Amino acid sequence: MSSESILYIIIGIVTFDFIFNQLLDLVNLKARKRELTTEAREFYDKETYAKSQDYQRARSSFSFLSSSVSFMASVAILWFGGFGYLDAILRPLIESELLLSLAYFGVLYVLADIFTLPFSLYSTFVIEERFGFNKTTVKTFILDKIKGYLLSAIIGGLLLSALIFLIQSLGSNFWIYFWIIAAVFILFVNLFYTSLILPLFNKLTPLEDGELKNSIIRYANSVNFPLDNIYVIDGSKRSSKANAFFSGLGRTKKIVLYDTLINNHSIDELVAVLAHEVGHFKKKHIISGLFISIGQIGLMLFIMSLLIFNAETSIALGGSQWAIHLNLLAFGILYSPISTVLGILGNMLSRKNEFEADDYAKTTFDSLSLQNALKKLSVDNLSNLYPHPAYVFVHYSHPPLLIRLANLRK
Repeated sequence: MSSESILYIIIGIVTFDFIFNQLLDLVNLKARKRELTTEAREFYDKETYAKSQDYQRARSSFSFLSSSVSFMASVAILWFGGFGYLDAILRPLIESELLLSLAYFGVLYVLADIFTLPFSLYSTFVIEERFGFNKTTVKTFILDKIKGYLLSAIIGGLLLSALIFLIQSLGSNFWIYFWIIAAVFILFVNLFYTSLILPLFNKLTPLEDGELKNSIIRYANSVNFPLDNIYVIDGSKRSSKANAFFSGLGRTKKIVLYDTLINNHSIDELVAVLAHEVGHFKKKHIISGLFISIGQIGLMLFIMSLLIFNAETSIALGGSQWAIHLNLLAFGILYSPISTVLGILGNMLSRKNEFEADDYAKTTFDSLSLQNALKKLSVDNLSNLYPHPAYVFVHYSHPPLLIRLANLRK
């Protein structure tokens, strides 16, 4: 296939992706109901619901603006060979192909971050601030950026170096060996994320002794779930939104509760949320998700091995010769339709898993407490009560609130 044809395909994929997502956002925005249903009136007052609609509208408008600017910039860079132009600037300065690729992605990362910085600032300090969610200070924002740069340079640099080295050394068989590296990395992150990475950004403190901890331990013992690591994360450092999550495998597993969650919910509601997270563990969702992720990476790497050595792909991005970094960029775009389909399938599985975890919490603890917790989370986060089914099908990893409540009432 000629470089010109490849370029047209790449631009076509970028264009389709933009139009598809904008249409989904539009139908989702139009699906909102101006009046609350009888069920929703039980936990949503008119003023808060009107505020949630304003919030969804503001987020959708901002998403359209930022996506449109990114789309136009991407098409312009692709059409005028901007990616190849950057390669032409760096290539005379760096002889090693490995160092050239690292430098290329490093410069691209910085340029992309500078480009998106105004949108990130507006999202955090204008929209989230306007609706009472933002707790991030300018200092925290800057420190997060610096830490993000350092982590990307260390972790991303090591993984990218390994990938490029294997491509250069092993040819089309590189994908097998890098798949092993990626699998080990994913396992490492699952085991040690809350121990090594999360503390760089947030403070984790053991849940203090008291009625809440006793209730959690009592429930955990009742379902034969050995739990020694219960932590509270200072989520209020950045946002008033609440959450909880389960992390780790084997003896390294941890339950992490946001301080905002603890502050806004009763003990029974918090135990119900914990029971939901335990349900994910008991139903093997974490292990199956781990294997699915590893399988998807293997598929991606295999397909990459079929395309990575095509010189016409580099030329399509404006390069003068074959370059690993240009082909990796092109592959990321060419693979995106497959990634979208896999993402939809993954969300379908995730929604099924959420129902199963809800059912587990209902069976082993209390349905009403979990319902109340979910209602409070929805109100506090101003979530969309009436998303369009098509939007849910593509983007939602969790079932919409009203559907979850209906399932819990069965």
